[in-house]
This record gives sequence, structure tokens and C-alpha cells, in this order.
Amino acid sequence: MVGARWGEEPGPVRGCLACDLMTGDTPLPGGTVLRTDAWAVEHCVGPFGLGTAVVKPTRHVLHVAELTAAESAELGPLLQRVSAAVSTVMDPEQVYVCLWSHVGGAPGHIHFVVQPVTRANMDRFDTYGPALQLAMGETGELPPVPDVERVCDRLRDHLGPATGT
Repeated sequence: MVGARWGEEPGPVRGCLACDLMTGDTPLPGGTVLRTDAWAVEHCVGPFGLGTAVVKPTRHVLHVAELTAAESAELGPLLQRVSAAVSTVMDPEQVYVCLWSHVGGAPGHIHFVVQPVTRANMDRFDTYGPALQLAMGETGELPPVPDVERVCDRLRDHLGPATGT
């Protein structure tokens, strides 16, 4: 059941994909790229293309307004670092950074999508911006796991060691 917490302490929420990926209850191709006390970086498990990263709080948070001061202070620099790493590894024309966090029409675990956008994808789908993400999402095409693993290794090399936990 979504919303049921494990144990009595605040923590992961059973049935939340973002939480289940962090706890290992759902397989995560490429593994965790970077983890701090407050944030996790992973390769996106959705159809937004190879090299698309997700930056999400390690605790179950539904609204940016719920972030602590420490989480907020770390977020901006982390998004910049991840965007720079994605740019270096994937060599896109642009990197989109956006927040989508609805599950079935209700607020879900917030996660920032850091997506490399190539001319090839814009030409293939004949669009860009949110319409490109919609078109890519509608295909349901996921990158091959071995490719995701290679990209995650390269992202780890560029992001350096984790801080915190």
C-alpha cells in the first residue's frame, strides 16, 4: 500500500517507486550514482533516454516546500554538478532540469529529472521541451541496461565520491 511506512521511524514509504528504488525493493539499473545524507542520484528508470538522471531526496518528500534548510542548501549545487556531469558524459545540445512528482494524479516523492537532449531526439520526435518529454514517454522505450550501467559508471567518475552517508 502506498503511504505505509516501514517500522515506526520516518523513512521510506512502501509502494513509492522512488523509495523502493533506494531500498532495493525495486531493481535499479546502474545502481545509485551518488548519495549524500539528503539526496540520491540515479539513472532514470523511465523512457526519457540514456543518460537521464534523477535527483531525489533520500527521505519521502512530496513538496519542495517540505525540504529542510539543509536539503535546500544542498539542492542547487547538486543539480548544477549533476547537470555538468550529464553534459560531459552525454554531450547533448541542452540539459533539461525539471520536477515531475505526481503519481496517479496525487503528489508523489519529488524528483528532479536531469535529461540530456540531443538534436537526434528533437528531430526524431519533431519537437522539444515538455512535448519532447511527452513524446518520449509515450514510446515507453527504455535504454538497454548495459548502456545504463556504463553511463552510470561515467557519471560516478565525474561526480566524485559521495558525501554524508
